[in-house]
Amino acid sequence: MTVTFDGLGIKPELTAALSGQGITEPFPIQARTIGDVLAGRDVCGKAKTGSGKTLAFGLPLLQQTGRSEPGRPRALVLVPTRELALQVRDVLAPLGTVVDRRVAAFYGGAPMERQIAALRRGADLAVATPGRLIDLDHRGAISLADVDTLVLDEADRMADMGFMPQVEWLLRRLERSHQTLLFSATLDGDVNYLVRHYLRDPVQHEVTSAQVTVEEMEHRFLAVHQLDKVKVAAAVARGVEKTLFFTRTKRGADRLAQQLEKEGVKAAPIHGDLPQRIRERALRDFSLGRLPALVATDVAARGLDIDAVDVVVHYDPPEDHKGYLHRSGRTARAGVEGIVVTLVLWDQVLEVERIQKRVGLRVPIVEVFSNDERLSDLAAWKPDEDAA
Repeated sequence: MTVTFDGLGIKPELTAALSGQGITEPFPIQARTIGDVLAGRDVCGKAKTGSGKTLAFGLPLLQQTGRSEPGRPRALVLVPTRELALQVRDVLAPLGTVVDRRVAAFYGGAPMERQIAALRRGADLAVATPGRLIDLDHRGAISLADVDTLVLDEADRMADMGFMPQVEWLLRRLERSHQTLLFSATLDGDVNYLVRHYLRDPVQHEVTSAQVTVEEMEHRFLAVHQLDKVKVAAAVARGVEKTLFFTRTKRGADRLAQQLEKEGVKAAPIHGDLPQRIRERALRDFSLGRLPALVATDVAARGLDIDAVDVVVHYDPPEDHKGYLHRSGRTARAGVEGIVVTLVLWDQVLEVERIQKRVGLRVPIVEVFSNDERLSDLAAWKPDEDAA
């Protein structure tokens, strides 16, 4: 029997909004946890990035969170990074409008006054990094006294980044009895400490990741020259039906999509600054094979279920090895071997070699030019044989 969002107890207006985004069936982590969250239980979910956990906690939060007073959110989602704060907000804010709930993100590196203004307008659900939340607390701009539900998202990354003292400080600021939801890829060490000390009789759910392993992909690392880089990217895309490019910035995504079009490759960008309808159209056209190249930022691509991608191209190398695995996992799905290409400029070699080491790869970085015939059939090319 197929599990549905309706069957899990999600309101019809939210399920209709999900359906409009092409989301009709819950992911495993959503199917397992939503019922417990709606029932008011503390939940501990072991799930990796890309498993769909944002909706696993976000849908019940939007459904159950009450309206807030200015500066006093009713639900709080703690995340380790600005990028994840934006990602969670981008997923939940459009759904929030359906149930008249405001979702706002609070993170460092952005104007404090603008975020304080958002709190004054009323943020029913606050998504925040620990450091910025503490800053807002010290300024008297936010009170956690009304928080009914707390989510610790990617708790293992918060531990890895040394945020546990700040997290515990914030947990002690919660004044009323509340529900706690914790999601993490691992449940040992500091994360286990949080579970034991701050969750009440939690229901535990574990979902094995559908993300492919490094061994299930074919990896190509191509040393390119700046003036030839776009042409190399276009040559790779011409050799297959569906290519997903990753850039580090929104501006970079826009620029690459325009440059690929000039090279005769139909392409579209997808990132948070674009209107939802534009993003949805690009994603739909790409999924249906009408658009051969999609250029995405890391944040925009998280949570997207894109199948049958022939090649993933790291046009800009990822920030770290986790980024490499998450981006690359968009290919090689459903048992089909996929190809992952990383374009490397001369000053990125050491950075890329560090990423290789962290993911257990030893693949040569081979210099190529855009007129290289091997780019049209990367699956057949064995770089180990050509390495200098």
